[in-house]
Amino acid sequence: MKALRFHAAKDLRIEDIPAPAKPGPGQVLIENRFCGICGTDLHEYAYGPIFVPKEPHPFTKAHGPQVLGHEFGGVVKAIGEGVSHVKVGDRVSVQPLIMPREGDYYADRGLFHLSSQLALAGLSWQSGGMAGAALLNDYNVQPIPESLSDEEAALIEPTAVAVYACDRAGVTAGNSVLITGAGPIGILTAMAARAAGATQLFMSDLNDTRLALAREALRDVRTINPKSANVGDVIRRETEGGVGCDIAIECVGNEHALKNCADAVRKQGVVIQTGLHPHENPLNWFDVTFKDIDIRGSWAYPTHYWPRVARLIASGQIPALRIVTKFVSLAEAVTEGFDQLLDPTGKHLKILIDLSR
Repeated sequence: MKALRFHAAKDLRIEDIPAPAKPGPGQVLIENRFCGICGTDLHEYAYGPIFVPKEPHPFTKAHGPQVLGHEFGGVVKAIGEGVSHVKVGDRVSVQPLIMPREGDYYADRGLFHLSSQLALAGLSWQSGGMAGAALLNDYNVQPIPESLSDEEAALIEPTAVAVYACDRAGVTAGNSVLITGAGPIGILTAMAARAAGATQLFMSDLNDTRLALAREALRDVRTINPKSANVGDVIRRETEGGVGCDIAIECVGNEHALKNCADAVRKQGVVIQTGLHPHENPLNWFDVTFKDIDIRGSWAYPTHYWPRVARLIASGQIPALRIVTKFVSLAEAVTEGFDQLLDPTGKHLKILIDLSR
């Protein structure tokens, strides 16, 4: 079958590889339909290997070359012994986190996403979404509602990141929320905040094109370009009492964006760090103390989120499909997908690979 595999930085190849083996006990074989190109995939392409193991992964034993793609869904083609929650022909979304299911401190407490042996389909597992088919563990394969499209099934994974960030922040009805970064995760986080009841949304980004795309996806969001305005000053002018926003969620992994978050929140506000910072970044800890604010990390998502997030998308509460700006075939994925998303002009948000083309 055809697959897009990572070999090294700037070295992605469309190759013929053997189709996955017949599923063993507790495994499911799916035919992939749509797969999103994630920022993590872009980082692997530009600078990797980062998450793709150079040596065999301690739990899965996977290593490069790696079939990429962890935002995907498809149709069940075969099931192994003991699998009962899906059947052949079911449409599914893939929850890509792979880890020990017991005998691990966090797994034993249901916090599978925090396991120190965590792997991901499409980064450190034998299969990924950028191929004709994938072999997965039963817990990775989640049936989706009839009202959810195949395209939306591939958007549950990034939407789960956004929903968890809002949960970590405690977003509730009436909140004012700043999101830094008008990329796919940033816009999905704004949508998730709106679904949770936020009534005032701010979004900052250095790219005016992406800010315009954010306004198209969320017509009432207040966008700010830090090159032309001070983010904190704008938010203080436009929030109740001139004190700043209740919550700020950093979706870039950028030092200046994090500082803007800490500046823009009111006293006893909450800052959530969702974007991955590539190195240590300084913060004015006097202001953190003086303002009595909380700073919390938000890593991935609990694996049980899938049905909830699927319902949020299917109901229209989170119109995730609005972030998709382009569809490409697998053959076009590198030049028309990865390269386009790395274009600094930022003309696209989420590009989905259509595996049927």
